[in-house]
Amino acid sequence: MSETILYGYWRSSATYRTRIALNLKGVAYRTVGVHLLKDEQTSPEHVARHPSGRVPILEIDGHRIGQSMAMIDYLDETRPEPPLLPRDAYLRAHVRDLKDQIVADIHPLNNTSTLARLRSQFGADDAAIASWYEHWIVRGFKVLEQMLPSSGDFCVGGSATLADIVLVPQVANARRYPQIDLSQFPNILRIDAALQKLKPFHDAAPAQQSEAAQQ
Repeated sequence: MSETILYGYWRSSATYRTRIALNLKGVAYRTVGVHLLKDEQTSPEHVARHPSGRVPILEIDGHRIGQSMAMIDYLDETRPEPPLLPRDAYLRAHVRDLKDQIVADIHPLNNTSTLARLRSQFGADDAAIASWYEHWIVRGFKVLEQMLPSSGDFCVGGSATLADIVLVPQVANARRYPQIDLSQFPNILRIDAALQKLKPFHDAAPAQQSEAAQQ
């Protein structure tokens, strides 16, 4: 079987969520760093891996996949244990609803390329960027907080699902902006704290990556 390679940036939330999924599925992989702040994602070498020129890119089973959720879906379909979606149809929909609150509504507005465009096209300074980031995090987290259970260690049910996989990296991103008062989201913080204690989540954290020591 061919080697599994994850091309990504150590602090990228999309790369982070893919590491979590690989760990949950017990897939051994090698990481190849692509430094976003040095624009390495635009290099001919990286674009040759996938025309999107983004991270992460996953090389697995002789294939290359260029969107983190497509990667995670592929892992769940080809390596069904442990399942990342409940069996019940409504609960599956609820997990996807939670997941999309982050992947579709929060993350695109706050990713590196969006923030860079705010700077280059509209002249946004650090204070404006921080205000923008806070607005969309708080708006999105208010929705999530109401959708999450008031007790328990997971977003849905008694095991990790797609919702948990995307929640933890988004909380990590929010913590980078100290002006954001996360204490107003006790359900989010409770679940995040519980998940951080699980080895697949702990080992996937940016602080545990070799690139973190080089910063």
